[in-house]
Amino acid sequence: MTEVPSLIGMVVREARTVGHRAGVVVTSADLDGPPLGALTWPGTWVVTAQRPPAGTRLARWDTVVIEFEEVPGDQDAAPDD
Repeated sequence: MTEVPSLIGMVVREARTVGHRAGVVVTSADLDGPPLGALTWPGTWVVTAQRPPAGTRLARWDTVVIEFEEVPGDQDAAPDD
């Protein structure tokens, strides 16, 4: 068993890393859709909700579903020259 970390407020990339270190798989609600990395690029996306909540005990490598929003005006793409 492992404890679900608090991911709300983190950039999605960071939330995935924190989840992995805690022993859970962080994913979007649509498990049959595009991978999380494809859904959150380009730009900066922040976790706004998670299920189950932080502190919940799960079997190792169970799924934590996140919701996320893009930070307006913030792009990870390289600037035009």
